[in-house]
Amino acid sequence: MEILAVPTEVCTLHPENTLGKIYLDWMPQPGDYIDLEGKTYRILERRHRYQFRRGKYNLFRVVVYVQPAPENLDRSLIDGRWIIGDANCRYNALSELIRCAVNPNGPCAGCRLWEVR
Repeated sequence: MEILAVPTEVCTLHPENTLGKIYLDWMPQPGDYIDLEGKTYRILERRHRYQFRRGKYNLFRVVVYVQPAPENLDRSLIDGRWIIGDANCRYNALSELIRCAVNPNGPCAGCRLWEVR
């Protein structure tokens, strides 16, 4: 299925506010990051809105719930997806949502438990 400019509404959960509406040429996933008005946000949840037209349901809009990403977020690109922290560390969870088990709040730089993977 080819995705062409999906209208996406960006909202925060607590407090529930709409930050804006944008058009994305990719399908946002929880854990991904988006930039909106110069700020970076982490996607927590995605919901679809459908509209019934011509006898079938069509994707009408995507709503993503986000939280602001930390200013000093260290990320690594692995297999086309961003993960938190240094991917070369043995303890890195290779996840978009959690850095590692031994130092989940980070940062990776200067961590006394850092080991080569």
